[in-house]
Amino acid sequence: MTVSYDVVVVGSGGGAMTAAHLAQKHGLSTVVVEKTDRIGGTSAYSGGACWLPGSQVQQRAGIADSTESARAYLDALLVDPDAAKVEAFLAESPRLVAELEGDEALEFEWLPFPEYYDAPGRVGWGRSIQPTNVKRVDLPPEVAALVRPPVERDRAGEPGRSTLSGGQSLIARLAWAFTRDGGTILTGHAVDTLLLEEGRVAGVVAGGERIDARHGVIVAAGGFERNEAWRQQYGVPGDAAWTMAPYETNAGEPIAAAVAVGAATALMDQGWFCPGAEHPDGRGSFTLGFRGGVIVDADGRRYANECLAYDRFGREMAKAANRIPSWFVFDSREGGRLPAISMPETSPEEHLAAGTWVREETLEALAARLGLTALVETVSRFNGFAATGVDEDFGRGNDEYDTFFAGGDGPNRALTPVSEPPFYAARFVLSDLGTKGGLVTDTAARVLREDGSAIPGLYATSNSAASMMGALYPGPGAPLGTAMVFASLAVRDIVTRAAPAS
Repeated sequence: MTVSYDVVVVGSGGGAMTAAHLAQKHGLSTVVVEKTDRIGGTSAYSGGACWLPGSQVQQRAGIADSTESARAYLDALLVDPDAAKVEAFLAESPRLVAELEGDEALEFEWLPFPEYYDAPGRVGWGRSIQPTNVKRVDLPPEVAALVRPPVERDRAGEPGRSTLSGGQSLIARLAWAFTRDGGTILTGHAVDTLLLEEGRVAGVVAGGERIDARHGVIVAAGGFERNEAWRQQYGVPGDAAWTMAPYETNAGEPIAAAVAVGAATALMDQGWFCPGAEHPDGRGSFTLGFRGGVIVDADGRRYANECLAYDRFGREMAKAANRIPSWFVFDSREGGRLPAISMPETSPEEHLAAGTWVREETLEALAARLGLTALVETVSRFNGFAATGVDEDFGRGNDEYDTFFAGGDGPNRALTPVSEPPFYAARFVLSDLGTKGGLVTDTAARVLREDGSAIPGLYATSNSAASMMGALYPGPGAPLGTAMVFASLAVRDIVTRAAPAS
């Protein structure tokens, strides 16, 4: 059986649902085809931060954000960027937020969260926005039932909470608006084939069913972080077992389908990285906001500022083989719990029983048990820094991001001594929030061939497209912000081309 729509959106994360909502709103019959039985993917696991500079939301909050400051910030950070795409992103961000907030189903607020680099144009306490919370009972039941639960509940096979926040709220609100306006969501439909007719992408094969697209296919199905063979082929650091993507998602089939019709790819060795607390089942747990302790390599030596933004620290981990796994060494200051934010979290007792954590009464015993020959010297040196308030090795505590989560009472809030027995070591791996290499696109999110020409009818955004940010992660919400903006630009291009000639 063949069904037809104006627009087919592949995937159901933040970029996909933005595209679907806007296309349906502009009068184009639209279907979302999702591989799994839940919508939202990794976006539903996220905090929902959206890096969308210069918007009315920042203006309402009275923060010093503007398109100009964002341009200065990106100019200082990005290496050999596509200037036209950067300008398209900056111009579209405030317009997109205004259009989204023009719908009663969508509302955003400023989220205090420092940006990740001290560079010109940085906004104190950040410029990211997030959707406001929404009660499950206020959503259409069919939408509430589809949204993927938060990561700690999803991995445990439990249902979502009564209040949806962060990324769950974003997905729920977009799906609410989309279905209210007549949009269709098909779950259990994996896309592995794009239909090419007379040189134009005219639809997809999903779950064995042909779905025609009269005006465009938008691939927004995430990256390939769950595909270990591809990770090894392209040299993506980490491991498919450690990624934060839901188990059954993001193996790269839609990217492969686009390549099969001539699409070019780029940045295939890149990801949005983070340190991950290894769980007893071998999975990683996104960890940030370290309030104490030190992270050491296989020799027991520190190699970076533990309070760096997670992607920056993850990239430090990836620089040497003896840093994966690393050991996070901390004391009993917080009752034996991890002095950091870890999502999801497993109890200390489970970790200790599985050997992913080790506990000893002395640092000497801990070092001997794990073979961390330099650990005692490393901790002694670090404790000296905590006393003086100056990390002479890595500058921990010198940046506003370092102290955002810190709560120490010494001369430097980010430097708390590791001195109260018993002592713990938690095994850490290199996790990620997804790969960021994929299909090459232009300023309208049209997918390009190797020669730079556009493939008619095919668009891409989200982690299915090579990121505008390159190897950088400038601030909270950059993945969602760029995904949503280029989703919007794709829809604008489709609407323009679908309009009858005057």
